[in-house]
Amino acid sequence: MAHGYIKDKDDYRKRLRRVEGQIRGLQRMVDDEAYCIDILTQVSAATKALQTVALGLLDDHLGHCVVDAAREGGPDAEAKLKEASDAIARLVRA
Repeated sequence: MAHGYIKDKDDYRKRLRRVEGQIRGLQRMVDDEAYCIDILTQVSAATKALQTVALGLLDDHLGHCVVDAAREGGPDAEAKLKEASDAIARLVRA
């Protein structure tokens, strides 16, 4: 069974590589003793980029894994819904 994000895998990989670059840039900024607000601005941008990835993955999970499990019914459907609800709660807390 393929995961729901497979069709967008390359896009997710590109986005995550950009985030990785942003994080490296943040490390350089700290090493170079950049101005605090400039670092915080870049932290905010990296956080937003990760949130975008997370929301896309959540959307793919709901549209694929949860929908398929709901169609089949039974305990797997309940488990997938709980799993999605827990993931949403973690994202909201973050």
